[in-house]
Amino acid sequence: MTPLAFFAILLTLASLFGVVNHRTLRLPNTIGVLIIALLVSMVMLAADQLTPGYNLKALSRSLLGTINLPQALLNGVLSFLLFAGSLHVDLGQLWARKLTVLALAVVGTLLAVALFGGGMWLVFPLLGQPVPLIWCVVLGAILAPTDPVSVVGMLRRIGLPPSLQAVFAGEALFNDGVGVVIFGVALGVATGDGSVSGGTTIISLFLLQAVGGGLLGLILGWLTVQLLRLVDDAHLELTISLALATGTFSLANALGMSGPIAVVVAGLTLGSRQGLAAISQNGRKELKTFWSLIDEVLNVLLFLLIGFEIVAIAFHMSHILAALLAIPLSVVVRAISVFLATLLTRLRGADRGRALIVLTWGGLRGGISVALALGLPPGPERGALLAVCYGVVVFTIVVQGLTIERVARRFYKMKNDPPDHA
Repeated sequence: MTPLAFFAILLTLASLFGVVNHRTLRLPNTIGVLIIALLVSMVMLAADQLTPGYNLKALSRSLLGTINLPQALLNGVLSFLLFAGSLHVDLGQLWARKLTVLALAVVGTLLAVALFGGGMWLVFPLLGQPVPLIWCVVLGAILAPTDPVSVVGMLRRIGLPPSLQAVFAGEALFNDGVGVVIFGVALGVATGDGSVSGGTTIISLFLLQAVGGGLLGLILGWLTVQLLRLVDDAHLELTISLALATGTFSLANALGMSGPIAVVVAGLTLGSRQGLAAISQNGRKELKTFWSLIDEVLNVLLFLLIGFEIVAIAFHMSHILAALLAIPLSVVVRAISVFLATLLTRLRGADRGRALIVLTWGGLRGGISVALALGLPPGPERGALLAVCYGVVVFTIVVQGLTIERVARRFYKMKNDPPDHA
């Protein structure tokens, strides 16, 4: 099957599932498509047991094998999704809360990796399937960062105060890059990669990827803004923005830096007040429309693939039990890491308690975690790690994603709420 044919099938299914969701479930489109894809996958798995001669599971796996989801997401689609998400962030609000965002993205992610990895290291032996500590750390790195695709979509829906939106979006956009860097380092240690050895090497590698990626994104974003000042054509400006997104991501990866962090900084630079001022009025309108469309389409396709990837996972009872125990552990770890990471930041005072609750429950995981897990090398630990990852991701998207608005309304007055009357 050609890539174009596979893309056509995905778009067709996403459209059909979207219509079904719109007419029946009436959930947010991405979550509705994910749920329907999960239901279809489970029906296919059940039918495969009843009619073994058709081997629907093998057929589904063969179809999914047309695309390498880990590579397609981490080395392709991610550049568009992160760039689109960063364009919607209020840079002024983000800069005003830079210490909180930095603490959550770096300190919070490191704490989450350590706490979740340590917790699962204690859980697995209880189920008769001990997993080495370093592989539990790898699992922690997979699930520690919140997913920008899920979080930014959630923020558009619930309308939190701008300051908290900036913290949410900033953390999700940056801790994604930090999480991928930690994952790479931990996986290198777990697999015995000779290039990752010693504390000094690990720290220097982290600084090269994280700090180097940020500086590269800032430089390329600034150069792009200067280039945009020389033109006054909406289509050309749109082409330049595409070049910035793809070029920054690719160059950062080629230089051994973090592509996600680089493209986020580049997008924030272009979406800043100075960056938008360099674009014509018509260009700004088309830029917003185009990147919103890209974000929506890729978002839906990604959630569709997540729903279908369940057929690629070999679930055993011990794996299911591990996933069920990992779900509450992930929520507790998220709460502790957010609390500890923000102790010395501006997230304090009377607003601190409710902000921590919303930040905890809004810590959704998504396609990036699934892609990292699917990219794990073959081994005795892979099945358990993949099952736990999938269980936590589906829970956060479906359960937390559908209830976060109710939680937010419990503690914050939303912009669409009716006014109070004395």
